[in-house]
Amino acid sequence: MDDPLALFDAWFAEAKASEPNDPNAMALATADAHGRPSVRMVLLKGHGADGFVFYTNREGRKAGDLAANPNAALLFHWKSLRRQVRIEGKVQWTTEPESDAYFATRSRDSQLGAWASDQSRPLDKRETFEARFRAMEERFKDGDVPRPPQWGGYRVIPDRIEFWQDRAHRLHERRLFVWADGWHEGLLYP
Repeated sequence: MDDPLALFDAWFAEAKASEPNDPNAMALATADAHGRPSVRMVLLKGHGADGFVFYTNREGRKAGDLAANPNAALLFHWKSLRRQVRIEGKVQWTTEPESDAYFATRSRDSQLGAWASDQSRPLDKRETFEARFRAMEERFKDGDVPRPPQWGGYRVIPDRIEFWQDRAHRLHERRLFVWADGWHEGLLYP
């Protein structure tokens, strides 16, 4: 397969069939304005020719990193398949309608949590957050929970995608696709 997006689709389908938990879990690496790196796990919520999408609070640390340096790297590790996929590229916000549509699919408690949380900021004690959550339950008790204005999606637009397959004796297979007016494929040493 010489199309990295089609290859990703095939590997992701296999991961969904074999991974016991969250085959859509991916490590997201960012760097702040000073180049200080940070990595955390997020969930892939959409992908296609336009990129790889995740959602979060746009006032948290990862959002600050992405505002200062709109480049990111993603890593999928599917242990059951002995595979990983590395993706690097520019990052942009999803559209407001995309963010609204995805937010509407979340559980009510997840929606309320998005309102109650000041993601990545210091919390004096768990009870403070729980009280804020109960306040949001009360605030929205009579209707739908709208998307908070600070919450939305990001799209990583890939310019490098590497497919890594484990092989015996650490003789791994590595296929690299680089975007330059089309996808160009090469191999990397293990």
